[in-house]
Amino acid sequence: MPGLGGRMSTVVKAKISKLLDRAEDPAETLDYGYNKQLELLQNVKKGIADVVTAKKRIQMQAQKHEQSIVKLDTQARTALAQGREDLARTALERKAGLQAELQGLDQQVAELEAQQEKLIENEKKMRTKIEAFRTKKEVIKAQYSASEAQVRISEAASGVGEQMADLGLAMQRAEQKTEDMRARASAVEELEAAGAFDDITQLGGGGTDEIDRELAALSSGAQVDDELAKMKAELGPAPAEAEKPALGQGESA
Repeated sequence: MPGLGGRMSTVVKAKISKLLDRAEDPAETLDYGYNKQLELLQNVKKGIADVVTAKKRIQMQAQKHEQSIVKLDTQARTALAQGREDLARTALERKAGLQAELQGLDQQVAELEAQQEKLIENEKKMRTKIEAFRTKKEVIKAQYSASEAQVRISEAASGVGEQMADLGLAMQRAEQKTEDMRARASAVEELEAAGAFDDITQLGGGGTDEIDRELAALSSGAQVDDELAKMKAELGPAPAEAEKPALGQGESA
């Protein structure tokens, strides 16, 4: 599906563009652009040097042609004076050929000089633009650094930063736990004051439930019976005669 493929491509490009924009450092970008302009300026200077070198070579060749032309002219005159018109003609023909070449060399020198002047003018303009770019670059870098520092200070002061947000949440959780613990301690204290908790030391053999009370009553009754029997054995049996008159007297009375 071409439509879906194009849409996915657009989405991927948008994602990549967003990531690159986030990772881009304006200072590094400006420095990179400035260095590239310096490289272009160096290329222009190298071009000027190449043009000047070529012009110098042509000028040296033109000087040799001029010297040869003078020499051939002298030879032609000498040959003609000696009656050697053929040699004079040959010398003059060579002279004419060198003169034609010399004109071409002079034209090349003129063209190279014009090109040299143009490159020099471009180099001056480029240097001016690069210097202006450098000044503006430093201003933008300083402004960006100041803005970045201001953002960091504002985030730190207002708690917008991630660390401040985490600390704020941690503090809220700590406060909530502290309040919960205080409420629990107050509830325990209130229940303890109301006697809702039994004494741990009385949960063993000292319990007071119904079975314990019955066992204690049986044990107490057996002990009383034992002591009573012991006392009877020590005192001996009571005399029956003494008890009867006493009862009789009591009855008569």
